Amino acid sequence: MRGSDTFTESLFSIKKLDDFVPATHPLRAIRAMVNDALVELEDLFAGMYEDASKGGRPSIAPQKLLRAMLLQVLYSVRSERLLMEQVQYNLLFRWFIGLSMEDSVWVPTVFSKNRQRLIEHDAVVAFFNQVLAQAQRRNWLSKEHFSVDGTLIQAWASHKSFVPKDGDGGGSGGSDFRGHPRSNDTHESKSDPDSRLYRKGKTASEMRFMGHTLMENRNGLIVNAMGTQADGYAERVAAKEMINDVRQTNPEVAITLGADKGYDAAEFVGELHRLKVAPHVAQNKSGRRSAVPDEIAQTAGYGASMQCRKRIEQGFGWAKTIGQVRQVMVRGIKKVAQLFVLNMAAYNLVRMRSLGQVRLQGAR
Repeated sequence: MRGSDTFTESLFSIKKLDDFVPATHPLRAIRAMVNDALVELEDLFAGMYEDASKGGRPSIAPQKLLRAMLLQVLYSVRSERLLMEQVQYNLLFRWFIGLSMEDSVWVPTVFSKNRQRLIEHDAVVAFFNQVLAQAQRRNWLSKEHFSVDGTLIQAWASHKSFVPKDGDGGGSGGSDFRGHPRSNDTHESKSDPDSRLYRKGKTASEMRFMGHTLMENRNGLIVNAMGTQADGYAERVAAKEMINDVRQTNPEVAITLGADKGYDAAEFVGELHRLKVAPHVAQNKSGRRSAVPDEIAQTAGYGASMQCRKRIEQGFGWAKTIGQVRQVMVRGIKKVAQLFVLNMAAYNLVRMRSLGQVRLQGAR
């Protein structure tokens, strides 16, 4: 018998929001890890706002803001306005953020007003570190073997915004730039002065930033991430800073660092030797002599590092296809760096959820 096309709705419902989320939904494991990390940041959050005794209107809880920002990354929501629109009717999103069915959604400007506060207190970096601490407690991180790489991030600025610093745009507002020499020394973007006109390899010149990650080789988790302005030295400078942090944390451990040919420079390899880090850098012998000694390049460990380092591209690929770093919709190096670190934290959470599932299946 054909059913009738009718719609009836009960006046009251006794279901909880949690009842609508399947027990096997991937967000359950991720939310548990997120909440564990946020609990550890309670003191940081308390210092971000005035004491309640001084009065004033209560703010949106920073925990809920961070969950919402993570949700935007995980579900490829292109803007805060669209995110709030979806939270209005998406029970899964409400559950993840921590909003009840009756709670009103926020206006999108809440994110803009609070983004600077999160930057000033390094809240996203602290959250990234707490997520990493969970992986450390589960023995998922290598302390000896790492890989490093960088990626280009397209800025929220166009060629037309790249005009002379002296203000002489030739009356065209920067739109008629063909045939005219331009460089970062003489020009800057009026939309985002922190961005740089940059090209790498066979790519076209664009207004860009750069993101850098340090990956541990055991499970491919990102142990450090940072955003910088785009130039030809940024990758090696960022790599030295990140591997130095590892060395300071583990002063007695024998460490290796894998990298591509772009890092094969005498100055960089020399710094690794100074830090007592084995330079497992791909040798660049195209019309030149490699700075990496042949006795290192012929070892079995070097070959293993060359294989493992390719996995670092998975993080960049995920962040550019699922996440928000192919072309960022924020301006300024601090906001871009914050967004990049948040995307890498989200990537780690996804990998850690998968690692947890693999461990459970192996234990059966």
